[in-house]
Amino acid sequence: MPRTKAAPRSGLTHLRPDGGVRMVDVSAKPPTVRSAGASALVRMKPAVLAALRRGAGPKGDPLEIARIAGIAAAKRTAELIPLCHPLALTGIEVEARYRRHGVGLASRVHTTAPTGVEMEALTAVSVAALTVYDMGKALDHNMTIEIALEHKSGGQSGDYRRRGRSR
Repeated sequence: MPRTKAAPRSGLTHLRPDGGVRMVDVSAKPPTVRSAGASALVRMKPAVLAALRRGAGPKGDPLEIARIAGIAAAKRTAELIPLCHPLALTGIEVEARYRRHGVGLASRVHTTAPTGVEMEALTAVSVAALTVYDMGKALDHNMTIEIALEHKSGGQSGDYRRRGRSR
């Protein structure tokens, strides 16, 4: 199937001049300390939340399983997101807590590398949230998932902190 050529845009690092995609070469960039954090909220009906809190879900403790899934996912981000660089992560933390309207998840990922770890932090909470969904879907399929990058530090673009409420 022929590829549709996109009009090249200046400043978009993952586009070749012909409009095709490429993985950016970061070999000339020095490794620096970098970190990123992301959050997710799995919204669910009060009855589903109550059942999960009681341990009445059909698959076990959703919080601990979600935490482990998030850690494993962060380490595999480059396998899941086509243009991400494989990174040696130096630390991954995933927290899971019951909240008023569902389950809140937070990740913090650290590395010393020539590129950032925002995608690893987002992948961690995404897969953790999907795990919570999987744990509760026998009770209700009407859950929703919200995901956001909360902060990042390091690199040429500097620090970022999300405005608004954290999940």
